[in-house]
Amino acid sequence: MCVNTELFGHTVSSYMLMVFVGAVAANIVAAIVLIKRKDLDVYDFVLTELYAVIGGLLGAKLLYFITAYKYIDWGRFFEKEYFISLMTGGFVMYGGLIGAIAFMFLAKAIHKIDIIKYIREFIFAFPLAHGFGRIGCFLAGCCYGVPYHGHFSVVFPEGSLAPAGIELFPVQMFEAIFLFVIFGILLFAKLKFSFKYPVELYFLLYGILRIITESLRFDEMRGKLLGISTSQWISFILIGYAIISIIVKRRLAKRKTA
Repeated sequence: MCVNTELFGHTVSSYMLMVFVGAVAANIVAAIVLIKRKDLDVYDFVLTELYAVIGGLLGAKLLYFITAYKYIDWGRFFEKEYFISLMTGGFVMYGGLIGAIAFMFLAKAIHKIDIIKYIREFIFAFPLAHGFGRIGCFLAGCCYGVPYHGHFSVVFPEGSLAPAGIELFPVQMFEAIFLFVIFGILLFAKLKFSFKYPVELYFLLYGILRIITESLRFDEMRGKLLGISTSQWISFILIGYAIISIIVKRRLAKRKTA
């Protein structure tokens, strides 16, 4: 486990490497689905993804600044090395999700793309890419778990972002595994059943997972309100939205068929 990885003679961030791998994997699966769908435009897909990536990076970094503002040395913000370190690390997934969706709707407004259709069709790509990102967290030592002495406990070395020499719960890998499970469920439901509520199912499953994993984390830079972390609050909102959305859509569907 290390913060950096040697690749073709160059030192690269393990976290960013896994984010790249996740993006490639998600795009490969999305491309296979895209080829099979004649009613989806490749140009619109690429443009939508570009907006999502830009919005995701901005949103993830912005929410990190909000939740970790107490831990940032703002007096050194414009120092080159500190600035680079700050910009290349520290991203909050929910900020990225919110930013990505917001920018996709910006693409809708500017380019007249049916964003809802593309989100519904390719929502499975989010947990797939996110799962690899969590592996990157594990390699870097960030988002580390609580002290734990049972099976599968991990001890991070000096130089990682986690406290060294202490047995910790591998919460990053725990979340990664279940993110891949969520990806499998969403893709299977789409291909086999043409499931009508893929976005709601993703919000519901990941919201539950994130509430659990947040309780297993030991890092402090997450922000809390009334003893509940920022990500847990967002999870409750997403779960509530998913349940209400499914109920409303089912009632509307019944009225149309009545």
